[in-house]
Amino acid sequence: MGHLTARGYQTLQRRLDQAPQGAPASETLSRILEVLFTEEEAQVVSLLPIDIFTLDEATRLLKTSNTETKVILDTLADKGLLVDLATGATQAYAMPFTFAGFFEFSLMRLDERFDKHLLSELYYQYINTEDVFVRTIFGLEPSIYRILVQEAAISEGDRAVILDYERANHLVETATCITVGTCYCRHKMQHMGKACHNPQDVCLTLNKVAESLSKHGIARQIDRAEAHKVLDQCIGLGLVQLGDNVQEGVNFICNCCSCCCEPLLAYRRLGYNARITTNFVSIYAKDGCNACSACVDRCPVQAIMVERDAKGNDQPVIDDSRCIGCGVCVRFCQTGCLALARRKETAFVPKDTFERILLSAVDTGKLQNFLFDNYTLLSRDVMRRFLGVFLSLPPVKRLLVQRQVRSRFLAALTETDHYALFDRLCNQEQKPDYSHPELK
Repeated sequence: MGHLTARGYQTLQRRLDQAPQGAPASETLSRILEVLFTEEEAQVVSLLPIDIFTLDEATRLLKTSNTETKVILDTLADKGLLVDLATGATQAYAMPFTFAGFFEFSLMRLDERFDKHLLSELYYQYINTEDVFVRTIFGLEPSIYRILVQEAAISEGDRAVILDYERANHLVETATCITVGTCYCRHKMQHMGKACHNPQDVCLTLNKVAESLSKHGIARQIDRAEAHKVLDQCIGLGLVQLGDNVQEGVNFICNCCSCCCEPLLAYRRLGYNARITTNFVSIYAKDGCNACSACVDRCPVQAIMVERDAKGNDQPVIDDSRCIGCGVCVRFCQTGCLALARRKETAFVPKDTFERILLSAVDTGKLQNFLFDNYTLLSRDVMRRFLGVFLSLPPVKRLLVQRQVRSRFLAALTETDHYALFDRLCNQEQKPDYSHPELK
């Protein structure tokens, strides 16, 4: 089967590319899809919505019975190619993205369903060697990822200013389900002969995604105590905690090294432009540096140098524009000269995955794909939510949304009771009063 001629895989690639993250076509991607999907599965997934969908909706799209559809969807979830979001009697699924999604799941899984060596070579080629995909996913606004602050690196008096969603420990304590699995990045590098000696079984997945991975044998469910042990072990090793860039419903916490971790490698490779930093920055807090260079060696993004000042004293020089505020340097400073200080501006973090994807769709010019991917998105509840997010955007972003969707989106709304309200609110300067009956 020719890599670039199999219709099912071409259709699937185009489908994946409609999402904000994208999946740029290449022969490497075609080979990846051939390893992960049968051609029949590729054709099925290309028909499914990018957004969350129910079993009944999938049945209508696939023109099969509910029983047949469930077998198909559960088989895909078993392979980690769909996320199973079943809650009670409601059977729902979602297609995970490529990166921070089914690419990782294929190497995380506990069995040998896929040829992991072959996949590792293909992933390395597509992400680490080829340029288009990595520039797309790490150039998204908002970012897919954000660094989580190491609380122990912050002075006790300043810990009150740490927000709950910045704390890895808080995310563990509030998770409804937790799994631990194989680190995609280090496992891939192991097959490439480039892995470090840091542990691999330390990738934490949380909440609904964790439920799906546990149910389908891709990761092992653990309790909070074990999750805290994983965090403590990784912090002690100087690894960086990197999580899902949302405030609520965080899906993962990775424990990253500078030599294997995809986001940290991309951060350096692409010129330190990705907005993945915490709300803290390292500072030289007091004199006494002994030029041991521990901070230089430990910094995962090469943001520190040790230089001699005019008085002949050694001191670390920290590049604020590179520093990600992870706190690793502070924890390993032998003299206690370094500290974490709160940045002047608090970085924007989307409320949840819905908001992050919506804003990424705006940023990439793919909002229409997200809105009109599934007819149920025109329901009153989702439309109300869309309006809420839309109206909270800065004026420039709001204008961009209007330009992208005016012809199709507003045309659809003219036949509903939303139109007059939407048209009026699009042009007002202030956020609406959400207690107003029309917006409830």
